[in-house]
Amino acid sequence: MAENDGGSLRLPRLIRDGMVLQRDMPVRIWGRSAPGAAVSVRFLGREYHTAAGADGKWQTVLGKTAAGGPYEMEIESDRKITLKNILVGEVWVCSGQSNMELPILRVRHSYPREIAAAENPGIRLFLVERDCDFGKERNDLPAGEWIAASPRSVLHFSAAAYFFADEIFRTLRVPVGIISASVGGSTVEAWLNRASLSRFPHYREIAERMADPRYAEALRQRDAACAQNWNRKLNETDAGLNGALPWYDPALDDSGWGRMAIPGSWNESGPEARNGAFWFRRKVNLPAGCEKLPAVLYLGAIVDADQTYINGIPVGETTYRYPPRRYEIPEGVLKPGANVVAIRVISSLGKGGFVREKDYALTVGEERFDLSGNWKFRVGVRSLPLPEPVFLECQPGGLFNAMIAPLLRCTVRGILWYQGESSTAHPAEYKDLFEELIRSWRDRWGLGDFPFLFVQLANYGEIAREPAESDWAAVRQAQLEALELPGTGMAVAADIGEWNDLHPQNKKEIGRRLAQAAKRIAYGDRSVTPMGPVVQSVRRDGGRLLVRFQYAESGLTGRRGSVLSGFELCGCNRRFRPAEAVIEGTSVSVRRGDLPEPAGIRYAWADSPAELSLYNQDGLPASPFQMFLPDAPPPIGIDG
Repeated sequence: MAENDGGSLRLPRLIRDGMVLQRDMPVRIWGRSAPGAAVSVRFLGREYHTAAGADGKWQTVLGKTAAGGPYEMEIESDRKITLKNILVGEVWVCSGQSNMELPILRVRHSYPREIAAAENPGIRLFLVERDCDFGKERNDLPAGEWIAASPRSVLHFSAAAYFFADEIFRTLRVPVGIISASVGGSTVEAWLNRASLSRFPHYREIAERMADPRYAEALRQRDAACAQNWNRKLNETDAGLNGALPWYDPALDDSGWGRMAIPGSWNESGPEARNGAFWFRRKVNLPAGCEKLPAVLYLGAIVDADQTYINGIPVGETTYRYPPRRYEIPEGVLKPGANVVAIRVISSLGKGGFVREKDYALTVGEERFDLSGNWKFRVGVRSLPLPEPVFLECQPGGLFNAMIAPLLRCTVRGILWYQGESSTAHPAEYKDLFEELIRSWRDRWGLGDFPFLFVQLANYGEIAREPAESDWAAVRQAQLEALELPGTGMAVAADIGEWNDLHPQNKKEIGRRLAQAAKRIAYGDRSVTPMGPVVQSVRRDGGRLLVRFQYAESGLTGRRGSVLSGFELCGCNRRFRPAEAVIEGTSVSVRRGDLPEPAGIRYAWADSPAELSLYNQDGLPASPFQMFLPDAPPPIGIDG
């Protein structure tokens, strides 16, 4: 535990200067001292007494306190610790994978005004370090501190969590504390505790194997050695690095190189294309004075990694596929006349290339030089794919033990959750896993059915033009069905994602929609509509289906009027086809002329729906859904 400078009294990392305590609820304060030692806590004129047990652990509970601060707290046993700059307000735990973890730094160019206005000591972040433990639940965190929002510090806040906190602060005018515990790429089972995993034999068995530290360490070392050897061999055999002139050198004669259009992929040229190192070169003619002007190189997104040079000088490097490439060019790199941009792309797994519909340009001062189109192209070396690593952080139970268990004594208002992308490979099991996570976290926190607000998966992937099955839609359905649990709320995001980016930029709207749910579910404002329309019932009415929606009391609206797109009907063979849909008050009428007795209906059922056409009058989108009528016969070979 933290605050150990020689005395026996110790406090956990969460209880320290600058912390935010939950208002209007009994708040647990805990720590360690000498076995049996008396402990007193003084806060806001009240004194609380307890004693350490035989194991040295102690806990006391502060009475309910109204929002305010800054305050001081004194904790005394064999020594005294004085904690300063304490606020009392709203405390939320934010967890999930990369879209919750993603910091404002990654979307800073979309929010310059919001960042400049982020000087707010009333919004604070405690960032839990990424870690996993398969042996036991940890009692404390190894590091961490409470950080107040400022234009500089906010760059490291979770973007979705910060915009949520900012909206809550503006609405309630009370301090907001965010405890951020997320890991990019993590699966839902990684956040389950051992007792919960016992319900899922497959994951329980994996967790039991991972509990052997020798097994886990062997996997870690194997993956590290595999990646090291793959990259070493790549570098040693890449002709672009091992010739008389490296291929990023501006003096290189590239007249014999082939050509390839950027954006695009060399894998589109045929099955003979493999992974490895691939080189691209292009000349850009710049005007006099360019060397003194601010310049930025935009290279969209690249699958998987890149090393980029201008005139032989390294200007940027990214080690994985998702971050947008935006490289600021140091003064003196550019020159009047011809400048050579060279890119070494490393494709380690699957289809490599430059992502379409992204920005590829060089800006110099106020001028923009388009870099899309033909580039010189040459293969440095082809390689077998890098064997996919195990990703220890995705294995069952490890993240709960290391990152959630130490938080369980902290009194919080609720949870914000954004995860599911890494679970789309196994959508059928997501409902049970996700609902178990909600129930088990509530049980372990011991605060009743506290609010659990989550983001439904955003749209991602090629835009759907025809009906098809979708693992992403199946996970969205599981998330939708989790709303059956009390105290849950969902932010629909399938209209604000980006088909070509797993990490959509519009985190401000994500935060706003989560806050919209919180205003009703956590704070009881009945005037607020917490989310978009949610399918409530479907009934057959002649040859059509009438769909009623919850959260549509003020009426429904369509993006293009009362006629809607994205609805599909099926008969007994469960083969869905597009259907006509029209808003009728707070319901939607759906029919298909050649299907007199529909057996099922779905809406926006795709990895990346062409659009979400249905909203409520509050401007919130309806959730994608799939539903079969209770009286529908079992599937058969042809439509009934």
